[in-house]
Amino acid sequence: MKILENLSKLSAILAGLLMTAITLLTCVSIIGRETLGKTVPGDFELVGLATGAAVGLFMPLCQLQRGNIIVDFFTARVPHRVNAQLDRLGALLLGLCFVLLAWRAGLGGLNSWQTSSSTMLLGVPEWYAYVTMVPGFLLTAVVALHQAVFGFRAEPEIPA
Repeated sequence: MKILENLSKLSAILAGLLMTAITLLTCVSIIGRETLGKTVPGDFELVGLATGAAVGLFMPLCQLQRGNIIVDFFTARVPHRVNAQLDRLGALLLGLCFVLLAWRAGLGGLNSWQTSSSTMLLGVPEWYAYVTMVPGFLLTAVVALHQAVFGFRAEPEIPA
């Protein structure tokens, strides 16, 4: 589990760096528009591409720390043991969903690559957007499937 923790943390750090770059790009574009009358060309496209990657990269740590939404309205009064089994079932289903998402994103990227599809302004190949999401989706799937098989940690560890 330690390797999954480390990979998830690394993934979240990369996502944070991407989000920082997105923020800086947006600030530069806004300041340029307001002061010089010029924006960063294709800023909207770059933000969209980087955001997709960042979302995928944040997901493994979110799942590892059990940060995904759990609706426990109907299970609040059931025994802890039943809740634990339901949580493991939920992790299994989430893991399978992320395997499906990774597979479909991979196929979408392959299709986009084969058709040479690109963004309107900058001409950035669209398959970049798909491919950058796949590693995060796969790592999230592995984390969730590990939790489904081996259970959860007693206390989610929140980094300082």
